Amino acid sequence: MKKSLFLIVLLVMMPMISSAQTKKKVSYAKGTVFFYWGYNRSGYTKSDLRLVGPGYDFTLSGVTAQDRPEKFGVVYIDPSRISIPQFNARIGYYFKDHWALSFGYDHMKYILNDRNEVTLSGTIDPGIDSTWSGTYSGQPVVTDQNKFHYENSDGLNYLRFELTRTDQWLKAGKNDWFGISTNIGVAVGGLLSFNDLTFAEQKDVRTISLSGYGISIHPSVRFEFFKHFFLQTGMSGGFHQQLKVRNRPNDPTAYTRQKYGYAAWETVGGFLFYLKPKKKCDSCPDW
Repeated sequence: MKKSLFLIVLLVMMPMISSAQTKKKVSYAKGTVFFYWGYNRSGYTKSDLRLVGPGYDFTLSGVTAQDRPEKFGVVYIDPSRISIPQFNARIGYYFKDHWALSFGYDHMKYILNDRNEVTLSGTIDPGIDSTWSGTYSGQPVVTDQNKFHYENSDGLNYLRFELTRTDQWLKAGKNDWFGISTNIGVAVGGLLSFNDLTFAEQKDVRTISLSGYGISIHPSVRFEFFKHFFLQTGMSGGFHQQLKVRNRPNDPTAYTRQKYGYAAWETVGGFLFYLKPKKKCDSCPDW
């Protein structure tokens, strides 16, 4: 599903790209299309994790979590495996000079830390779980991943629309072959979760749900080469509200609820295509 979303978008955009006319190549000008792919690291604030299901409704307060980056290697360049690491993919269009609207998604991973020192509140009916049973009111507990574990490792997918302002601060070299631009974006979108849960002597993996929404801000610096290629690095920060993360594939009444802040660092590489001329440029190749 991760690959198919962008394949569909690219197939829609390719006829527009192939029919483009000659133009002056300005990276932030109206009519410019961009696409990028890259990778991220992410971190999360402490949060409260509420689990609801048949015979239980309880909250773990003060949980901590981390991401799960892949070791550097062939997985980052193998076309059949590049979607395994935490990645960022995006396609966008400058509808006005300096202003772009884009769609894409940030594939992050949220892994509950083992040996979490948290407090437990709520009710778990006797016989459901061998570790926790009864009514709790803020009792301190320490999680054991063999008995309780929660993660969105395949992953925590933030599908978002972004409005971006781009400004170019430097052009250099013959024919302006190098440039530096800054971007500042604001985004909103949905959260697609692939959840793994170990609880109540049961482990389920890859339970899929559209679980909530996010809002975020995205500042970055873009290094442009030969007017068509770029490397971009930046930070992201925002808030995720997961209203209903399904965690049992055969039980729609079992779910998790959570909200937290996040921060991420991203490095991507991309392409610029020029669909509409700002000014005629007879010496420019068609793209």
